[in-house]
Amino acid sequence: MSSEPAQRIVAVTHEFFPHRGGIAVYTAEMAAACARAGWPMEVWAPRLPPGVQEPTWPFSVKRLNLDSSHSLRNQWRMARFLLAHREEWQNAILYVPEPGPLLSMLILQFFDVLPPGRLHITLHGSEILRLAMRPLTRASARRLFARADRISVVSRYAERLLIDLFPSTAHKVALTPGALRAEFAARAPESAASRVANDRLIILTVARIHPRKGQLRVIEALKALPSPVRARLEYWLVGGHGKENYEPALRAAAADAGFPVKFLGDISDEQLGPIYAQADIFAMTSMPHKLSVEGFGLVYLEAGAYGLPVVAHAIGGVPEAVLDGETGLLVPPEDPAALAAAFARLIGDPELRQRLGAAGRARALRHTWDHAAQTLFGPPPTAPAS
Repeated sequence: MSSEPAQRIVAVTHEFFPHRGGIAVYTAEMAAACARAGWPMEVWAPRLPPGVQEPTWPFSVKRLNLDSSHSLRNQWRMARFLLAHREEWQNAILYVPEPGPLLSMLILQFFDVLPPGRLHITLHGSEILRLAMRPLTRASARRLFARADRISVVSRYAERLLIDLFPSTAHKVALTPGALRAEFAARAPESAASRVANDRLIILTVARIHPRKGQLRVIEALKALPSPVRARLEYWLVGGHGKENYEPALRAAAADAGFPVKFLGDISDEQLGPIYAQADIFAMTSMPHKLSVEGFGLVYLEAGAYGLPVVAHAIGGVPEAVLDGETGLLVPPEDPAALAAAFARLIGDPELRQRLGAAGRARALRHTWDHAAQTLFGPPPTAPAS
């Protein structure tokens, strides 16, 4: 096979606009960074829902006849589509930026259609555990990883997990933790400098309503604070419903909290900036849940960009997104007293909130998607000499 660089990148994904969440952001921003660098870039993504218009992208988008779920049906449909259109990506780098299409790749490799050295994969953490859990998927993943040219991970935690479970990948792993969404990088510094003053301290969580995101732990920790402290607080939750029956438990816990708890729902990105600008403390206390773990957490960088100190659990890749004592306070996930103490410390110390928030803003702006894309793909191909 020719050693010449691929002329374009084709990213295949189940999570893309209008799907919300960190992985959808990761996919879109990596594609935009590749396009800025000069790579011809395509994203193959699920169909748009009725009435939703395609935004203007700096890369081309092909919509496939599947939805954004990670169901076996969708993974099989993705595999069939790629197999039927393999001539369109055979001479490109095929990029798998998220867990959804991984099973499709596991299927395709048995058809011997994946060109060696033309496959790049990004792993976020939880999928590594799932692939290693069963002997069949572990063996199949080992074979797929052997065909990949590069495998990137979003945190050192995910890197250790990958190398421990799939040692043969060690020589091809790259670290690409991601950065702020473009609109956040542009708007956040100005908004942070003009923070909205409120009568109460507002603690904010931005995450889907799901046990893994730990909203219940935040409510319980705040309820453990003395009554005069609770009287100064509000807790705001931004995020859509998860699949599990979790919100009723949150609402029940909030009923006698001693402070207002507001469920703001799955608000738009345009509305999210002003929400961050009104908050005083950001909290996302991620928890282990089945085989799912927080691999990094782009939302911590978003909060930091708005000058918010962070309270979080020291779990998975979170300690790489939130630096304990520098941009926020980290506590063990099974220590409710420590979590309550972290909130009490920040609530009672405005200077500490300001210092951690300023450091978080500076650190968030240092991360760039351009660096992540360069790390994974290198420079774009140059035109052949005439």
